[in-house]
Amino acid sequence: MKVALIGAGGNAGQRILSELVARGHHVTALARTPGKVPVHEGVAVHQLDASDADAVTAAVAGHDAVISAVKFKEADLPGMVGAILAAGVTRFLTVGGAGSLFVTPGVREMDGPGFPEFVKPEARAGSDFLDFLRTTQGLDWTFISPSRIFEPGVRSGTYRIGQEDLLFDASGKSWISMEDYAVAMADELEQGRHLRARFTVGQ
Repeated sequence: MKVALIGAGGNAGQRILSELVARGHHVTALARTPGKVPVHEGVAVHQLDASDADAVTAAVAGHDAVISAVKFKEADLPGMVGAILAAGVTRFLTVGGAGSLFVTPGVREMDGPGFPEFVKPEARAGSDFLDFLRTTQGLDWTFISPSRIFEPGVRSGTYRIGQEDLLFDASGKSWISMEDYAVAMADELEQGRHLRARFTVGQ
C-alpha cells in the first residue's frame, strides 16, 4: 500500500515506519523535524506542519491510507482529518491514548486517583479526538490505544486485543512495547478489522 505517515520522527512513528517498510509498503514519512526520521531505502521524507491544512492535503493526496502518530496537543487534528478527506483519502489510522480506556465500569484511566496531572491535558485531548472521529462522516478511521505503559522495547510480534477496557497481563501489568504496537498498527492497516472503531492492544 501507499501510506502517508504523519509524525514519523516520534518514538511511535519511527517504529511504525520501520514495520511498514519491512512489510514492503511504500511510505511517505512526514514530520515536523525531518532529521528525526530514520533513514530507510525508498522512503520519501518531507517536512510537514500537521496543523497546516493545505500542506496536509497536498502531502497525502494519492495515498491509500494515512497514519497519524502526532501527539493530540501538538496539532489541530480535526483540521488535519478535514485536510485528509479533502485529498480524497478515506482510510485513517491513529496512535491513540490509554487515558480514555476504562479501568473499572464507568471509570476511565485518566480519571483514576493515580493518573499523573501533567498527562491529563494530552489524555483529554485524545479522548476529545476519539469523540470527534466517532461523529466524522466518510472516513474509515481506526483509533488504536496502547496499554498503560507504552515505551520502546522488543518486537515479539505478538499482542492481545481489547476494546474499551485497559488490558492487563497475568501479573497485573498493563504494557506493550512500541515495536509490538507497530505490528498491531500494520496488521490493522492490512486487514481492516476495526473500521470506524477504537481498540486497544497489550502484551
